[in-house]
Amino acid sequence: MKFTIIPVTSFEQNCTLMWCEQTLRAAVVDPGGDLERIRSVVEEHGLVLEKILLTHGHIDHAGGAGELARSAGLPIEGPHIGDKFWIDDLAAQCAMFGFPPAEGFEPGRWLAQGDQVRVGGEVLEVRHCPGHTPGHVIYYHAGERVAVVGDVLFKGSIGRTDLPGGDHAALLASIRAQLWTLGDEVEFIPGHGPLSTIGHERATNPFLT
Repeated sequence: MKFTIIPVTSFEQNCTLMWCEQTLRAAVVDPGGDLERIRSVVEEHGLVLEKILLTHGHIDHAGGAGELARSAGLPIEGPHIGDKFWIDDLAAQCAMFGFPPAEGFEPGRWLAQGDQVRVGGEVLEVRHCPGHTPGHVIYYHAGERVAVVGDVLFKGSIGRTDLPGGDHAALLASIRAQLWTLGDEVEFIPGHGPLSTIGHERATNPFLT
């Protein structure tokens, strides 16, 4: 499986495009906005976009999902149903954070701990990681040893927990139970900023040591 990062929105959110090398079927994770940029990268790689995946319901991650799903006829999978209140309130999020109006949607499939998501011939493992939001999930590809972790963990930092539904203790528990257990060599793609590895953050992250 291949991955590439497409920074989107004024928040410079790491939208991730992933695809199966054998089938060239692809999924886009967290299309928060700038849909023309996303479509351009899909076309550049000669891919067929088959689904949208969401890590959580914050506007910079989910703001473009409704429009992209409608315009391209794509299903939306994720996040966990614990984030339904965030997705239902996209209009208020747009006003709160100064985003352009977002098209409403409801995922066709809510995800839970232990679920699997298919992209072409590849399989992603779903892990529920509440704390930043109640319904946050991550996507892990065992073959490539890569995880897309949204706003759970960053290089040198962790997700904020001061927005509705945030829970600092739950976030720390999620990191230790769901990310540390992946293995130190696993590389992760955060929702913002540069990539890192689980081992590097376990050893050096000031919020976790």
